[in-house]
Amino acid sequence: MAQVEEGDTVKVHYTGKLEDGTVFDTTANSDPMQFRIGDGKIIAWFEQSMLGMEPGESKIINIPADDAYGQHHAELVLTVGWNIFPDNAQPEVGRQFIIRQSDSQTIVAMVTNVTESSATLDANHPLAGKDLIFDIQLLEIV
Repeated sequence: MAQVEEGDTVKVHYTGKLEDGTVFDTTANSDPMQFRIGDGKIIAWFEQSMLGMEPGESKIINIPADDAYGQHHAELVLTVGWNIFPDNAQPEVGRQFIIRQSDSQTIVAMVTNVTESSATLDANHPLAGKDLIFDIQLLEIV
């Protein structure tokens, strides 16, 4: 039977969980994910874990935070006054804003806390600092 090699396009179903069992993403009730091994469009450990798998095979992989979305960086968390938000864009917990930095680069920040006069923005990836567990099922090599 064929085994996954570098450069192959694969279709997989997966469930991503945190160490406490919280599911953060899954394809269980949707179409499988399709990607090409080596394109770098998904977490490298996820891609590399596919090598050598055969269609129908399943495995569970653990990806340390450093190899997933990195550590959570406190310097990417900022509390700002409500006055910086446009009148039509009030901050709410969970809402994301695109922030233009002084060098014209943009970053996405999520509102994590709101008070009467300020909002806390976090530009870390929501999964930063977390070890990830993926239950992967290889459906086919396309």
